[in-house]
Amino acid sequence: MTLDVIIVGSGIGGLTAGSLLARYGYNVLICESHGIPGGAAHSFTRKGFAFDSGPSFYAGIGSHTASLNPLQQILTVLGESLETVPYDPLGEFHFPEGTFRAYQENERYCQEIARITPQGAKEYQAFVAQMLGLYESLNGIPPIELRADWKLLQVLFPKYFPALLQALPKLPQLGASVGDIRNKTVQDPWVKRLIDLECFLLSGLKADGTIAPEVAFMLGERARVGVEYPVGGSGAIVNGLVRGLKRWGGKLRLNAHVEKILVSNNQAQGVRLRNGETLQAPIVISNASIWDTYGQLLQPEDLPSSYRKASLKTPAVDSFMHLHLGIRAEGLEHLNGHHVVVHDSNQDIAAPGNTCMISIPTVWDASLAPAGQHLIHAYTLEPYSGWQRDDTYQEKKQAKVASLYQALEKIIPDVRDRVTLELIGSPLTHAHYLRRYQGTYGPAIPAGEGLFPGYKTPISRLYRVGDSTLPGIGVPAVAASGILCANSFVSPQQTQKILAETLKKY
Repeated sequence: MTLDVIIVGSGIGGLTAGSLLARYGYNVLICESHGIPGGAAHSFTRKGFAFDSGPSFYAGIGSHTASLNPLQQILTVLGESLETVPYDPLGEFHFPEGTFRAYQENERYCQEIARITPQGAKEYQAFVAQMLGLYESLNGIPPIELRADWKLLQVLFPKYFPALLQALPKLPQLGASVGDIRNKTVQDPWVKRLIDLECFLLSGLKADGTIAPEVAFMLGERARVGVEYPVGGSGAIVNGLVRGLKRWGGKLRLNAHVEKILVSNNQAQGVRLRNGETLQAPIVISNASIWDTYGQLLQPEDLPSSYRKASLKTPAVDSFMHLHLGIRAEGLEHLNGHHVVVHDSNQDIAAPGNTCMISIPTVWDASLAPAGQHLIHAYTLEPYSGWQRDDTYQEKKQAKVASLYQALEKIIPDVRDRVTLELIGSPLTHAHYLRRYQGTYGPAIPAGEGLFPGYKTPISRLYRVGDSTLPGIGVPAVAASGILCANSFVSPQQTQKILAETLKKY
């Protein structure tokens, strides 16, 4: 089999890069170590329950032409679509100071904040106005057309010159942190904490560490095109990308663990699988993390020593404790599907166990669980260090999910009595099943202290995508990383050609 591109890993970044390159006519093979595609976004089943392993909050994945979500734009180009369930409110925030519902429309969202702090609500509204101004300056340029080389200028200036002029006044904010913008409009300490929480949920970092365009995009898309849950869970998104990959001639091999990326004369040559099989291709793209790519998949001598050392020292976002539950659903007809619980106002929101995220997707899609059951995915930050599979492992897991149960009891007081299935995942579980360094979700690179690396590496014909490359962490960001990489292999005219072909269908 003659291959043009081998991609290591079938996370969202690998699938978007691979499917888009297949759409361009490249002969693509994606090698996935796991028996399930999707990386951190994969779904898995146990006893009739279909659980999301990671993200469960999506905006703009059900509308074909209106959405600026890079993931939706990829699906549209591939000729794929998703069945989704829109919902509002988006969820509930549970603080010691009170509970409020988070609504799609920013005005109504602020009215809910005003129940806790009227002055803070006004300040939050001013903050949102600043962020939406930044969003409006960016939304004239579709992410599907972006690329990560100098030919970006050939895309932007002929076609999007008016949009660029509109963006010029906002140029200083493009590299700013959310904290920089927040601190100019917000004095209320509780609202500052709320914005920290919103950033943390999106990027794994608080406001001072999160880049402003990432939150601007989230606020803008949330209000403009809304939030939906994909019928079938996050696995439905992965399946849509896999269908698109195969529709255009690409291939996916599961249980194909890449042991090494082969390099000769500073050029990528292909990969060697754990079973000893060698696959050759002139282009290799790694969807593995920066630590796994440079620390495991390559030999130390393949990279400049100083570059390798600096890359491997990149700080990582902590891992998580995961609690997957099946529970009896009777009497729970009016649940919201998303909840965030902050236990202690005196603790940092990023302290392990203090902020708990809860998703109950059977509120929208009952087919994910057996009849009469709800499924729950709850998770909270947890460092990887100190975990080992010894005699105390099971006891430690139970102790660490206590905060998740306490959070759930704020929503379903008798949740423990309702449990029919319990699965507990530790950072070791996360690292094992996702084949990820320390079970992390990506680099902890604060805004203003450095940029996420681009798609290129010091090795010719070896490239990277995923949450340790630009634009960073989160499903839209990793989908964008795949677009930036794939588009850079073709001319802007080839990109315009497939977009024109796509538009004819809608």
